[in-house]
Amino acid sequence: MATAKKTARPMLACEICSDRVIAARINEGGEYIEIHTSRALPPGMLAPSLTGKNIHDIGVLSAVLADALGALSGRFRDVIAVLPDPAVRVVLLDFDSLPPAREEAVGVIRFRLRKSLPFDVEKAVISYHVHQAPEGLKVVAAVALASVVEEYESAFVQAGYAPGILIPSTLASLGIVDAGRPTLVIKTSESMTTLAIVDGQALRLFRSLDHAVSGASDPNRLVEDIHPSMVFFQDNFGSEVERVLVGGSVSAGEIAPVLQSNLTVPVEELVPARYISSGISGGNSAASLAAVAGALLA
Repeated sequence: MATAKKTARPMLACEICSDRVIAARINEGGEYIEIHTSRALPPGMLAPSLTGKNIHDIGVLSAVLADALGALSGRFRDVIAVLPDPAVRVVLLDFDSLPPAREEAVGVIRFRLRKSLPFDVEKAVISYHVHQAPEGLKVVAAVALASVVEEYESAFVQAGYAPGILIPSTLASLGIVDAGRPTLVIKTSESMTTLAIVDGQALRLFRSLDHAVSGASDPNRLVEDIHPSMVFFQDNFGSEVERVLVGGSVSAGEIAPVLQSNLTVPVEELVPARYISSGISGGNSAASLAAVAGALLA
């Protein structure tokens, strides 16, 4: 949930994945990731979902977070908490107008979502971003059960850190995208692949594919899943996707041969090498750093 509680942007970001946590610190100039690390989670520790309990043992998770963040945090304690995509619903909404007061605007968005969520919207935490378009307001809303958000917040607090900003993984990853031209972002995790199309800094499409249902982790199946999204964008916005960026649990190098044999646009890494210091530690691939890098460099 892109919920900010402090004005100064944190120097730390930490992503909670289903099998590990990834922590990173940005350099003082805010130009690149200078150090990062990761720690494995015990099997079954996390069950990310929109409903129900997400964390099996908050005490164990907080200890892993403390270990990972403690390796690089120094004097810093404010952290951007990156949550698993399956724990947060991201929706794109159109409005003619919204009240200027945030609480009133959230009420309007909550009313719009009342029949489209698998949980009681009155028990949800909602954050949103508004993009002014010629045809009206384009709103990106991130919605999660308050109880789910509290689980993740508690883990960071018990670890000794202040999660002033909480954001789902793929939305965090978009912070690193220069979307001057229509771009399809493919963000993969162990259980889900998310597709996002960004154009002119506006989010045009956001679609999640459950691996258990769609087989989205298979590059050949992914090509089939990408096609409807690209057609949707072309039909609704009169433009074609001009490049594909890949990050997360797989890199562009791993799936580019299959994608490029079926697509006519370049397939590139979501995280450019210039954003990662040559002196980093932690053993993570650049692709796996997409969410923490996007969160810190946005």
